[in-house]
Amino acid sequence: MWLLTCKLESVRGLLTTLKKIFFWNYARNTWQWDLLCVVILIFIFLTPKSWFSSGERAQGTVHQSRVVTTLVLSPEVVGNEEDKSQIEQRVKALTGRTNVEVLEVRRIPDAEGRTRSFEVDIR
Repeated sequence: MWLLTCKLESVRGLLTTLKKIFFWNYARNTWQWDLLCVVILIFIFLTPKSWFSSGERAQGTVHQSRVVTTLVLSPEVVGNEEDKSQIEQRVKALTGRTNVEVLEVRRIPDAEGRTRSFEVDIR
């Protein structure tokens, strides 16, 4: 019976110590606090980089495709909305860019249904 009581007391003491460490009820001016700080510093400075690398190199954020810009053009500038090559030439002249690709042309009607303007997606 004495052996069982002795083991129970040591287990209870171990659980109490683990509980104190887990919930950390030690003051800042105790040796336990100093020991924790030393353990943290050892971990920071002696941990190999390989523990934290995933093996893949981080790449800068780059778009998968080039950015699309939407221009609003008047019906006089667009002329024929089906002729993308003509719209490309006019957009190049307006923007001063040499490399322009027209992706889509959308007609914007007013309240009466007349064409007010065109939205042109370029890249």
